[in-house]
Amino acid sequence: MKNHGTSLVSNIEPGQEVLSVQNISLSFGGVKALTDISFDLVKGEVRAIIGPNGAGKSSMLNVINGFYHPQEGEVFYCGQKRNAMKPHQIAHQGIARTFQNIALFKGMSTLDNIMTGRFTHMKTNVLQHAFWRGPAEQEEIENRLKVEEIIDFLEIQTIRKTPVGRLPYGLQKRVELGRALAAEPVLLLLDEPMAGMNIEEKEDMSRFILDVQEEFGTTIALIEHDMGVVMDISDRVVVLDYGKKIGDGTPDEVRNNQAVIDAYLGVPHE
Repeated sequence: MKNHGTSLVSNIEPGQEVLSVQNISLSFGGVKALTDISFDLVKGEVRAIIGPNGAGKSSMLNVINGFYHPQEGEVFYCGQKRNAMKPHQIAHQGIARTFQNIALFKGMSTLDNIMTGRFTHMKTNVLQHAFWRGPAEQEEIENRLKVEEIIDFLEIQTIRKTPVGRLPYGLQKRVELGRALAAEPVLLLLDEPMAGMNIEEKEDMSRFILDVQEEFGTTIALIEHDMGVVMDISDRVVVLDYGKKIGDGTPDEVRNNQAVIDAYLGVPHE
């Protein structure tokens, strides 16, 4: 499986900036969710976004994928300023995500759930699919082959025909990752992909995330509460607390940042 790429990313080399958020501020009524946040993601890295509960991590991810539109600040994707867009438009630009709460079609099989991730690659219309001949049939075959590659990659061949509602939590998380990968994203957003998992499941998911980074060159933004996982698989870490950035750097730099230590130890704010 290869990244489909877009005209926007065709000239981006490893180590160059894929996405940059600059001075982002987001409020809901009188509540400030994010205040003057800036950081970037470079091609091919795993970039963790961490912080205590309520720090603004999911809000930041929702800004990146176009679900929230900040009142202040700018988002640059592959060097171009991004105007307000709807999430499906963002998907067509090569950004995919998973969710904190699993969002799968529980009555559908593993294979069919992952097939839904191929939506952005479908060119034929509803009428053509109704007759399922010619271009529609060929497109279906090509997309099915891509999904089978993902199923093999994630080692879930034995559950390919199983309704996902019958699967244990850890495997449902893996299926959701598969659906995101089916879009062949340039930028993959993972919102707590290991929440609720046991140690063995976390080890498996960590391995798959690193494999996605290494084999496909995918840039990954990751929200995760398990600090052991974050420090093991991340190239850089940005730390939020009460909607403000309090740390940014390598895992070692963040681990030794006193402001970060204070936030996680619950030191009172003045």
